[in-house]
Amino acid sequence: MTAKRKWIIAGAAVLLAAGIALAVADPFVNSSPATNGVADNSAATSLATLKRRDLSQQTQVSATLGYADASTVSVPIGTAPAALEQAHQSVVTARQTLAADERAGAQAQATLAAELSKLSVDCRGGNAAESGGSPQGGSQQNSATADPCATDAQAVTADRATVTTTTGKAQVDQQALSAAEATLAQSQGTAATYGQNAVYTMLPKVGQIVRRGQPLYAIGGEPAFLFYGGVPASRAFMPGMSAGADVAELNRNLRGYGATSGDAFTAATAAAIDRFQAAHHVRATGRLPLGSAVFEPAAVRVTSVTPTEGSPVQAGALLGISSIRRVVTIALDASQQTSVRVGDPVVITLPDNSTTAGHVSFVGTVATAPSSDQNNGGSSSPTIEVDVTPDRPGATGRLDQAPVDVSITTATVRSVLAVPVDALVALAGGGYAVEEVGPTGTHRLVAVAVGLFDDAAGMVEVSGAALAAGQQVVVPASS
Repeated sequence: MTAKRKWIIAGAAVLLAAGIALAVADPFVNSSPATNGVADNSAATSLATLKRRDLSQQTQVSATLGYADASTVSVPIGTAPAALEQAHQSVVTARQTLAADERAGAQAQATLAAELSKLSVDCRGGNAAESGGSPQGGSQQNSATADPCATDAQAVTADRATVTTTTGKAQVDQQALSAAEATLAQSQGTAATYGQNAVYTMLPKVGQIVRRGQPLYAIGGEPAFLFYGGVPASRAFMPGMSAGADVAELNRNLRGYGATSGDAFTAATAAAIDRFQAAHHVRATGRLPLGSAVFEPAAVRVTSVTPTEGSPVQAGALLGISSIRRVVTIALDASQQTSVRVGDPVVITLPDNSTTAGHVSFVGTVATAPSSDQNNGGSSSPTIEVDVTPDRPGATGRLDQAPVDVSITTATVRSVLAVPVDALVALAGGGYAVEEVGPTGTHRLVAVAVGLFDDAAGMVEVSGAALAAGQQVVVPASS
């Protein structure tokens, strides 16, 4: 029961105590006719007609008006340009080393081939007999003259060892090159827009709305652009990257610049990035480093900015943002969860006391523990979150985190007999009645059962065997 309803019924009880139209012996006997239609009332009164109408019941709660979908934009942890250049140089060095060792290996193979050819000549026929027939220089003769066949055999052995060594080095070099290329690929995939000494050169203002294709912030003069999508940008966009949902999002955003559909980074994607960058006066590179593209489902509103322009860049939270969708958030007593449903109509009372309509768009199912700071207005019982969407968002203005009141329609009855709430008379023995004025001006108290109270309309549902539409009942006169 609302405070207004309690006041009205209490007032009725006071009037009852003063003796308004109440027969002490029998409160339901007919009184004498009155020439003015209202008898025995010391206060000014008037008449209201009993009618059938639709009534609604509201729950009045406090709420907060603001913007929906709060989240954070963070600077990603990526590979600095200097580290990327170092990884690239490591690949260049590894390729040069491999090429040099492969050339040495090829030379060793050529030398071995030549020595084998010479060996076959020197150790053939009479030469082989003179050397004792041993191509390995196994002759027991002591000769001051060098044995050509034996010398050739020794050279072949040495050349084979050289070939083995150079081949091993080339294999090691190839492994080092593969590792360097893998590091480079990883570095390119996480290539960031900022280095160790980078600073913020542009930051948005709180309350600023940023839409697709507009810069959210800039580092070292390189802007980070907002694109629409639900998959965060967790890697750099560049030729050779693997296909994925993030690439599909990028292609959709750049369709107006010539990108084609699909989840692969194609030549059309690179060309579209070029055109986009040129259109925004950014150096055209055909790629977007990590941190230069931010994906959000729709336009965002900046709610907080952590750093200041000119401050050093650090990975982590940068901006607080929300959507531009207006929402009223209610911390509803968990015991009232079953009385509120998605779609229920509401009336929002704004800080300037104007009202606007809305509807319940979300009813939480997880209760939040009571606030420990109950002395400062914290709840003393568990609450659930209930969100309300204004039917006319523009009517709510631009205030953020503003306190508002919400009347939620929790019950509705159709075509019921209703009277103004202040027509009720509280009976001494309990229950309620209305003071009916008959066609001849006679007054009588008619017992009623009360149903749904419509506080917004100031009406209450009544029923009883002696009630019918068209009857007139006594109400306090309007001031």
